[in-house]
Amino acid sequence: MKKIDIFNHIWPEPFFKALIAHIGEMTDITMRSGAVPMMTNLDRRFEVMDMFGPDYMQVLSLASPPLEKLADPAKALELSRIGSDSLAELCQRYPERFPAFIGTAPLSNPAAVVGECRRAIEDLGAAGMQIFTNVAGKPLDLAEFEPFFEYMASAGKPVWLHPARGEAFADYQTEKRSEYEIWWTFGWPYETSAAMARLVFSRMFDKYPGLKVITHHAGGMVPFFEGRVGPGWDQMGARTTDRDLAAVRKALKRPHLDYFKEFYADTASFGSRKAIEHAIEFFGEDRVLFASDAPFDPEGGPMYIRETMRCIDSLDLTDAQRRKIYHGNATALLGLSL
Repeated sequence: MKKIDIFNHIWPEPFFKALIAHIGEMTDITMRSGAVPMMTNLDRRFEVMDMFGPDYMQVLSLASPPLEKLADPAKALELSRIGSDSLAELCQRYPERFPAFIGTAPLSNPAAVVGECRRAIEDLGAAGMQIFTNVAGKPLDLAEFEPFFEYMASAGKPVWLHPARGEAFADYQTEKRSEYEIWWTFGWPYETSAAMARLVFSRMFDKYPGLKVITHHAGGMVPFFEGRVGPGWDQMGARTTDRDLAAVRKALKRPHLDYFKEFYADTASFGSRKAIEHAIEFFGEDRVLFASDAPFDPEGGPMYIRETMRCIDSLDLTDAQRRKIYHGNATALLGLSL
């Protein structure tokens, strides 16, 4: 059965060289990414992919951290362009391995981001654009970012939503940093869920019908906390006295839970069968897509691919449902011709 991995990460050589030239010595998450051979070594990537047979394919995307964190708006735009050009070239050279790529939208440059998205999608053939759950600390539902969502809705291409949070985002008000990498383990699912809520309650989906957003890591916390998201938020405003938050919920055209269920989710859950099962139950079989989050596993690439496949294959699914998750939903959503 064909398997299209829609969210895995790479730093193609031209982008990697430009990144190093800009930041100099790598630290923190950039050091972690650069230390994984599959990220920058194409031969190693092919070795890993070959472990899963000729039917395994990857949709390519740049890895964290966000360009907005690494560079000023002008430089972030430049790095985005180099990244998209490099990914497009890989897809052209190896179409049997890489059927599509995802551009990266530098939202810190609102004046130029729509033009770059248009170039990546309409000129280079990007399947969609990747953004992060915050823009250098700013929420996604600010008015300055709306032209991006308006364009993506009109283009009919999905937005890949990747979490972004670092150790400087402390877990307690009395501290200056997050300890024990809590910022990653629990912070990233929270970031994803918070960004989803901001998009829903700011009425982004009402303003821009057709907007499609793929959430990383099986939809963050939302599927597991369906009760809090649904009936819990039915009481929005009951816990707040200084604002009329009930009016926010009532301003939506439909029940708020409907919007949360219209996000898409990937299966990148690091080998958690239950996370994938919850995602399918919550979003539905037509809105869950196979993804591994390779190569950030203890084996440097193959483990998350192998374990994600093991989880999907162990679920009580029909062959038709499994085909949807492995490749059918991706083919339809991304407009692929294989």
